[in-house]
Amino acid sequence: MSEMHITTKGLNLFYHDIHVLRDLNVSINARQATAIIGPSGCGKTTLLKCLNRMIDLVPGVRVTGEVMVGGQDIYANGVDVTSVRKRVGLIAQKPTTLPMSIFENVAYGPRIYGAVSKKHLREVVEHSLQIVGLLDEVKDRLKDPANRLSIGQQQRLCLARGLAVEPEILLFDEPTSSLDPASSLRIEKAIEVLKTDYTCVIVTHNLSQAKRVADHVLFMLDGELVEHGTAEAVFETPQEEQTQAYLVGGDI
Repeated sequence: MSEMHITTKGLNLFYHDIHVLRDLNVSINARQATAIIGPSGCGKTTLLKCLNRMIDLVPGVRVTGEVMVGGQDIYANGVDVTSVRKRVGLIAQKPTTLPMSIFENVAYGPRIYGAVSKKHLREVVEHSLQIVGLLDEVKDRLKDPANRLSIGQQQRLCLARGLAVEPEILLFDEPTSSLDPASSLRIEKAIEVLKTDYTCVIVTHNLSQAKRVADHVLFMLDGELVEHGTAEAVFETPQEEQTQAYLVGGDI
């Protein structure tokens, strides 16, 4: 049986008076790729941001219930939110490079956390770029501004920047929605490699992508978890009528 890396218990989220997430009990396997699917506005990205407390940055939000990451309730009193975000990295929908070189973009996190050795930083940068399949493309121009890269390369650079701080979990919020098919495929291949060592959680509207990369699927609707299971089970033999309707593109 797979080890559970993330579990939520009675997770609710309110935005002012609006009940956005409703009593979510979710389990996410370690070292697998889990896709969160569902129509726009169902709470997918909100759930994702609860998993590393980036949701804290949204004014007017209140969270109740538990989110356990490796046995620690990240919403318990006294939890160091910075350490949570180091353990659980978030790759945003739109790549945002820092206004510095390719090298310094990846080295930024390790520097913040105390890495000072030039040799160590270079090893971390090159290893992170290698994992996402970017090193060969940029190794001769690491001093160039990061914003000179293509959008697809910038997204992989952001992924490398996230990897450089040695997280346990990687959250992807529609990571290929702004990319061309070739760049999207590179991100998907990177996730395939990464999930052998990292727990990957992917929010996607692309059902074909979810079928390609996911081991496990969560289907959400109106802030509730409707169905979850292996990707094969959810896509081939969904148990809930609402899941079936969503997968065939019908009314829910």
